[in-house]
Amino acid sequence: MSVLFYHRVADSIPNPWTISNREFERQVDYCREHFELISLEEVQHRLESGHSPRPTATFTFDDGYAENCAFALPLLIRHRIPCTYFVTTANVRTGEPFEHDVRRNAPLPINTVEQLRAAADAGIEMGLHTANHVDFNQVRSIDHLQREIVDAKADLESMLDRPVRYLAVPFGMPEQMRPAVLQTARDCGLIGICSAYGAYNLIGDDSFHIRRFHGDPEFNRFRNWLTFDNRKNIRRPDLPTSDILDDSDDETPEVTYEECLST
Repeated sequence: MSVLFYHRVADSIPNPWTISNREFERQVDYCREHFELISLEEVQHRLESGHSPRPTATFTFDDGYAENCAFALPLLIRHRIPCTYFVTTANVRTGEPFEHDVRRNAPLPINTVEQLRAAADAGIEMGLHTANHVDFNQVRSIDHLQREIVDAKADLESMLDRPVRYLAVPFGMPEQMRPAVLQTARDCGLIGICSAYGAYNLIGDDSFHIRRFHGDPEFNRFRNWLTFDNRKNIRRPDLPTSDILDDSDDETPEVTYEECLST
């Protein structure tokens, strides 16, 4: 079971986390032809039941770029393709662009609450991408973890007037998938948490942790990831098993978008 994640579908201001409208539609058409398209909830159901009769693909988005409402989401809605759309609540509240775009001198528009409500009404499931697109490898206090997950979940639910069930971890690498992050997500009622370091979901895996890979704009790489290769599965990294939360500083450099997408 392959779970794809995208960030921004648009034809202007290309960057490593943007795919063109044409290429996104090409990927959607390929998945419609070759895979059963299912929701995150159905991925979890199949992991728990131990039965998935054919290869599947699932669409997700991270961050919350306004341009996705122009083409990508209407395309998925028109074809009735399940999708979970993860947003960063502080940016939605303020309309401030993402810091990773500001650093590139290319600030981009953020989804409004009204856009998210309209997409949710049309069948797109809304998920949490933390409050401030935080790098959990930098978080050292319980209060900080609570603000980014528990408080942000409640904030998003108040915006949408509907429950929020899933969290996509920003950057989503093994070092961000800390035990304290997973436990906080469980404790506040989330039913699943998504990573982004590139991996398949296989019968026998923990259904709470949903593994994803990037919907690469290069079609051959995209198709290669959707073709099961046990060499990739063997190289799948283990997640951290121990964790300490305190108030000390962490000098580990933040993961960049480029590093995440090239994994």
